[in-house]
Amino acid sequence: MRIVLDTNALIQSIPERSPYHPVWRSILNGENTLCITNEILEEYAEILQRLAGKETAEYVLGAIIKCKYVEHITPHFRFNLITADPDDNKFVDCAIVGNARYIVTNDRHYDVLRTIDFPVVDIISLRDFLKLLHP
Repeated sequence: MRIVLDTNALIQSIPERSPYHPVWRSILNGENTLCITNEILEEYAEILQRLAGKETAEYVLGAIIKCKYVEHITPHFRFNLITADPDDNKFVDCAIVGNARYIVTNDRHYDVLRTIDFPVVDIISLRDFLKLLHP
């Protein structure tokens, strides 16, 4: 299925010892397709560098860019559906344009999407998405 990973979900899923690592593996092995944009990659890079260092950030971004199960999306419209944290809209726009099934996130700012009838953007927590992978 096509998904968008919010930065918090990506960071929690990368470490091999993380209980959420199967989410990261599901992208690398083709179980899921990760939809990204340039803006999302920039945020991934910034946060990964801050939390894990430049070398780790470069490794993860390289894996994302080279992975054949990652689709680069170019949104041409800004929906601006999240007002509490407008920076999160890049993930929403990517999900809409990329026809993603879910935005995987633990961020409560996305909860507003549950009240919007159109466009429909489904969000799912990292824990619940993991349950979908391994019922």
